[in-house]
Amino acid sequence: MRKSLLILIGVLCAVLLYFTVRSADRVFRSDGELPQTRAEREPRYRLVLITQELDTPFWNEVAAGAKAEAKASGAGIEIWGSYNKDQDDFLKKLEIAIASKVDGIILQGLDTEAFKNLTKVKAAFYGIPVITVGSDVPMAESLRRTYVGSDQFAAGRMIARQLISDMGTSGTVILMGDDRQEYYQRQRIQGIDDVLKSYPGVKTAYAKTGETREQVIAATQDMMNKLPDVDAFVAVNASIADAMIQEIGRRSQVGPYDIYTFDDGSDSLDLLKAGKLDGVLEQSPDKMGRMSVNLMVKWLSGEIMPLNTDGYLTDIRMLKLKEAP
Repeated sequence: MRKSLLILIGVLCAVLLYFTVRSADRVFRSDGELPQTRAEREPRYRLVLITQELDTPFWNEVAAGAKAEAKASGAGIEIWGSYNKDQDDFLKKLEIAIASKVDGIILQGLDTEAFKNLTKVKAAFYGIPVITVGSDVPMAESLRRTYVGSDQFAAGRMIARQLISDMGTSGTVILMGDDRQEYYQRQRIQGIDDVLKSYPGVKTAYAKTGETREQVIAATQDMMNKLPDVDAFVAVNASIADAMIQEIGRRSQVGPYDIYTFDDGSDSLDLLKAGKLDGVLEQSPDKMGRMSVNLMVKWLSGEIMPLNTDGYLTDIRMLKLKEAP
């Protein structure tokens, strides 16, 4: 009986030893790495990037840059947003992000009271840092930590200098933008005016328009009726460029006019390649995405405190047809 008991104990020990060895092999067979714990698998920080213009080339590049930097930094990021500048949906996404208590919010600045209330009151109440990207809202009005993107005033100046180079030092220029005149558009116009004020032979007129295609066409038609001797157009809001050009082309040939816009429109580069634009102000959306995530992670980790409230500016350049990608 005792002999049988010893044999049974020996067999049990052998079985236990076998499974112990198997478990140890699973742990160490992958280059000696221990399996990740739940804490190690989860990202360091939960970030959200929110835009009003999902699936446009410009904002796709911002998102791609943000994702790449988040992966390199060990942060998690989700890309949220709306289509066709649906402000109500955009603001709802911002509210959801705040209620979800994410670690940081990176988003396109929107120059409205509702946006400023959400960032200045609700996000601040929960201690969630906000960084604007691509388009800014003044820090005092939004309490955003910083801005990452183009110097819009300098971008306006660059377009104006190109216009003078192409058109000459006299002529009539129509500037077209939103009837809301958002902050980034006001900055662009100020930059354009800052250059053109040195050329008394250049006359400018500003046309306000809604964002629907019909509204843009009607506004273009009205301005061309009022100023039949117009020489140049600048779409300060890039998303209206296509409808504006359509109406110009319906009235006469597009060729005689000098026409410019910015690359944050969904079809800006296609219009340039087609020869319907004389120049596009090219920005650095991929760098904007990367830099905004990098700065957010550094702020959350305490590596940079405080962030520069004046913002971190990315490169801009004037793109002509021969340089179009």
